[in-house]
Amino acid sequence: MLLLLAAFAVVPLTLPWMVARIGSRAFFVAAIVPIVAFVHAAIQAPAVFAGDSPTESFSWIPALGVDLSMKMDTLGWVMTLIVTGVGALVMLYCRWYFDGKKAGVGLFSAVLLAFAGAMYGLVLTDDLIVLVMLWEVTSVLSYLLIGFYHARGASRRAALQALLVTTLGGLVMFVGAVMLVVLYGTTSLTTILAAPLPAGDAGVLLNVAIVLMLVGALSKSAIFPFHFWLPGAMAAPTPVSAYLHAAAMVKAGIYLIARLAPAFADSDPWRPIIITLGIFTMLLGGLQALRESDLKRILAFGTVSQLGMLTVVLGYGERNSALAGLALLVGHALFKSSLFLVVGVIDRQLSTRDIGELSGVGRQAPTLAVFSIIAIASMVGVAPTVGFVAKEAALTSLLEGGATPEALVPLIGIVLGSALTAAYGIRFVWGAFWTKKDAAGAPRPVTEWPDPPLGFLAAPVVLSGLTVVAGVASPLLDVALSGYADTMPEDVGGKPYHLALWHGFEPALFLSLGSIAAGALLFWLVQRTQWHSRILPFTAADAYNLVLRVIARAAVWTTTFTQRGSLPVYVGTIFVVFVAAEGTALLASPQWRIDLDPWQTPMQVVVAPIMIIAGLVAVRARKRYTGVVLVSVTGLGMVLLFATSGAPDLALTQILIETVTLVAFALVLRRIPARLGEHNASVLPLVRAVIAVAVGATMAMVAMVATGARVADPISDRFPELAYEIGHGKNVVNVALVDLRGWDTMGELSVLILAATGVASLVFVTHRSDLLSRTIASLPTSATRTRRPLIETVDGPQPRASAPGSTRQAWLVGGQRMRPENRSLILEVIVRILFHTIIVVSIYLLFAGHNLPGGGFAGGLVAGMALVMRYVAGGRYELGAAAPTDAGRLLGAGMSLAVACAVVPLFFGEAPLTSTFWEANIPVLGHVEFVTSTLFDVGVYLVVVGLVLDVLRSLGGEVDRQAQELRERGVSVP
Repeated sequence: MLLLLAAFAVVPLTLPWMVARIGSRAFFVAAIVPIVAFVHAAIQAPAVFAGDSPTESFSWIPALGVDLSMKMDTLGWVMTLIVTGVGALVMLYCRWYFDGKKAGVGLFSAVLLAFAGAMYGLVLTDDLIVLVMLWEVTSVLSYLLIGFYHARGASRRAALQALLVTTLGGLVMFVGAVMLVVLYGTTSLTTILAAPLPAGDAGVLLNVAIVLMLVGALSKSAIFPFHFWLPGAMAAPTPVSAYLHAAAMVKAGIYLIARLAPAFADSDPWRPIIITLGIFTMLLGGLQALRESDLKRILAFGTVSQLGMLTVVLGYGERNSALAGLALLVGHALFKSSLFLVVGVIDRQLSTRDIGELSGVGRQAPTLAVFSIIAIASMVGVAPTVGFVAKEAALTSLLEGGATPEALVPLIGIVLGSALTAAYGIRFVWGAFWTKKDAAGAPRPVTEWPDPPLGFLAAPVVLSGLTVVAGVASPLLDVALSGYADTMPEDVGGKPYHLALWHGFEPALFLSLGSIAAGALLFWLVQRTQWHSRILPFTAADAYNLVLRVIARAAVWTTTFTQRGSLPVYVGTIFVVFVAAEGTALLASPQWRIDLDPWQTPMQVVVAPIMIIAGLVAVRARKRYTGVVLVSVTGLGMVLLFATSGAPDLALTQILIETVTLVAFALVLRRIPARLGEHNASVLPLVRAVIAVAVGATMAMVAMVATGARVADPISDRFPELAYEIGHGKNVVNVALVDLRGWDTMGELSVLILAATGVASLVFVTHRSDLLSRTIASLPTSATRTRRPLIETVDGPQPRASAPGSTRQAWLVGGQRMRPENRSLILEVIVRILFHTIIVVSIYLLFAGHNLPGGGFAGGLVAGMALVMRYVAGGRYELGAAAPTDAGRLLGAGMSLAVACAVVPLFFGEAPLTSTFWEANIPVLGHVEFVTSTLFDVGVYLVVVGLVLDVLRSLGGEVDRQAQELRERGVSVP
């Protein structure tokens, strides 16, 4: 089972490539995986029937007790057959549905197969946390499938609606799942469901957890008040509707109810929620199905109605109703997926699903009509289909409950819902296949029907035929499903029920026949009165849209109120909140323990006054660049403090950061006024001074109190020992970054990538491609390797004609096109000489950092400084020649390498980011050690280099290009 789950994850990755080469025939390949899974489940039938549930388990997150455990009991076995069997037929159906189409089909096939895999894991997993994870995976994948026609606004809105509703329910369910794990002390569903119900406070918490779990199940299965997303999802391609909304996704909620019912059906909140919402959904969906004129929406609201019936019957919590519910689940998957596929055939052949435009199709497509009628008969409950068997079993189980409200209310609801089912079932057959009449009573012209390929009809015909086979073979079905039913308590005053095609003339039979007759009469009345054409004043979809509008308007108001467009206001708000929050915490403390020394090293006495004076002078500075330089004095002062406090790594990193930051500021300052307050003068200086003093005083008090607040030995005291034992390195700072605190570093890498992307998106208007290096690379060899002067054009530097035969090489290609007043020949020569040496030094720092000062961050900054030097010396074209690649590739490669270092240990049963090392004695090199965390450091190195390159390309090269364009238009640029 775990191997099949892995196949469901891997095979989709190959499908886009296959679709690009063999078209829709790639769906044949996609169908292989669910077929193999179906066969595997079928082979397990004897063990399942005997009660020996096949089980597989793999310890995934041992620290949390989360396992990739799979268990195939009766319920999981039935759901597996549905998910894989219907999934395989839908895949084969897609071969003809998408015939001749390639746009987006590759991605669609991959997502559809991945969804089948997520459902396969969901119905078989025995770990509650893994179930929740797969639950959310199905929500995300269904969003992609529903929004397949992404160019259509209706598809995008429907996909977003389904995602919001099901994800919201899934998040609520996650809270309930965590509560269950805490209450029972395990993530194993088997253990949780076998434990007795707790009492007292634990019982109250359990009831809350059950309600939260039901919210997730009801939202997934489109039960009121979450029912509106399912009809909207009909904007998806028909195979999606047939699979997700008939056999798979909506069944996930029903499956969860069925899974939890044996343990929690007797809890206080269970039956009131299940019965009330289930019956209301059944009636609401049935009534709305009678109003629709689109065949697909008729089936959609019919699905909502029958999901309500499944919720009531399977969630009722007694043995006979559970047996009937599971049979009804099988029948619904067969006949409803068949009907959706029939609609897909009609839509593909005629390009319409409107019953007002269809007339006489049944005469021209008798095979399609016959098997559609069989599927409708199973849905309505006509013998000898499985729908008849399941419906009779459900009515009998409720009749045996007597006149108690718990049995009488669902009995009446199911009878009324069955009448509505018959009514909209007849409406579907009439709308799709009957010959209509016009207003004068004359037959309307017959809709011309092009015969579809035989393979296109195979899936709906097979599924429809299976409803009869399952009905006739109901005794065998009883044997297969009884294993689940026997886990439920016996019906009060009743005896075990067995599925059979004929139980004689019993009350359930007459109730069933009566509901069908009532449905036929209701259909006739609706057609006579045209009741279905009346417009409802308000629907659940209107309520959803109203909520979205309210949220959008509230967001606009909040943004308008808080985002004033003033940086001082933003910073001032942050500072005021900081002073208020931290000041309150300080004043609320009963006592302060302050442990201070005047100084630790003499250097602090020298450096601290300089930093203070620079800060005070920076406040009075009137030129922006002067202010930036004075602020940098504080950072350089920290370099001295770090260096004299035994932290050479921090000192090295700090001085590099200060230099890169100063360069970035200088690049930005080129495009804004040189003097502060030139356009917008500073206002409220007294208020600013008060806030500044308050922030400084608060921060000073926090620092002093923090020094005496520790009551235990810091863990950092063990870092030198841990660094060598765990990280196999002597540089504590570097080992802590890439090993002991690897997750923090990964988060910081994500922040760096977001910062680089933000800067690039603000500066680059249309794209962020590396056009400069491409321009340099596209020049003839003589242009880049000889000292021919270049002329500036819109497309970049181009060689000027020169004497032939010249082979002297240029130091800097890009520098030749810098303006004379900005060019320094000495700087160009020195930079060209030092560039490669600096790169080598950066690589040395990268690999030496595990035992000596350095590391990926410092090495990346040194390499970034080399790029800064190339840009300063030769301009943007020289930067393109120095780094002929996109910054985004470096950022992506670095982050991918870091993530790989976190993921790979999982395959060896270790915690993420676990490192190992190799050592050997090499004759020439001596004793050599290699630690795998070095690869993580390489990722850090690439991310830092990519960040610096992105900043130089955006704030440097792109700003230069924009300034050049302005100068060409005659606009004065500083």
